Amino acid sequence: MKAMRQIVVTGGAGFIGSHLCEYLLKAGHSVICLDNLYSGRALNVEHLTRMSRNFKFINASVNNPLFSQKELFGEEIDWVFNLACPASPQAYQRDPVETIRTNVLGMMNVLDFAGMKGAQVLQASTSEVYGDPLVHPQEESYWGNVNPLSPRGCYDEGKRCAETLCFDYRQERGVRVKIVRIFNTYGPRMAEDDGRVVSNFIMQSLRGEDITIYGDGTQTRSFQYIDDLIRGMMLLMEHDSFSGPVNIGNPEEFTMKELAERIRALTHSKSGIMYRPLPECDPRQRCPDISLAREKLGWTPSIPLSDGLSKTITYFKSCLPRS
Repeated sequence: MKAMRQIVVTGGAGFIGSHLCEYLLKAGHSVICLDNLYSGRALNVEHLTRMSRNFKFINASVNNPLFSQKELFGEEIDWVFNLACPASPQAYQRDPVETIRTNVLGMMNVLDFAGMKGAQVLQASTSEVYGDPLVHPQEESYWGNVNPLSPRGCYDEGKRCAETLCFDYRQERGVRVKIVRIFNTYGPRMAEDDGRVVSNFIMQSLRGEDITIYGDGTQTRSFQYIDDLIRGMMLLMEHDSFSGPVNIGNPEEFTMKELAERIRALTHSKSGIMYRPLPECDPRQRCPDISLAREKLGWTPSIPLSDGLSKTITYFKSCLPRS
């Protein structure tokens, strides 16, 4: 049995963070969840306090030095997972300056803290570093096609800068850093109003509203279920010599129209489809090349879209007001 680790998860009350915290607790580790609840929700981690005495929640921002938190100062920390940043366009565009600050200043604070503690860091980066890609599918060696002067720039460029900081702290200060580039992920505990395509389509279908597709519906995305992502993150964190960056995502592509039809069928909905203009710099294609994840981590996604959507739909049904 592996030894218990003391682990900090920043952004731990978010969709992905809460699933990661739960996984780590079930694996026998001690978890400190740090989140200022800007886009995370206390409800996502309430059950973890009841589940284990090894879970602690701190309401705080990574934009303040982590070692200033009295709950962290005296702790021995083995790992830090940095998931602190709103990830949906609706959330990160609400305050773009704060988004950049979290990605840059927050990243520096995490790396400074990890360096002081001798801890290993996993940075949750994103497929958005590839922008509106000119290469398809996207492999890790691709530098991307990003417009810094767009509504998405605060997130895209912020995450790109965060990766640079990880590289520089590793080279200059010897901080142990690993980088995962996360592609579209879905599952229970997504916020029903976060503006992402899976949550939008499901909630509109369940309410009998028209499903809103931006663009003509031919743009593609690939979707991975949350459990596949968590497994990939853990394989990377536990690897002795590989640090990434590495794509973790499902390489099976679907058009937006195909996704809408799949969700309508699974929800038995009679919702129509409404088309609206595509937002500025919204990528036409997004699909990971996972050759590196397969080679270095032995990782491939295992949960089919229909199975994952069924679980997610069940969750969202529980979010609807009872009649």
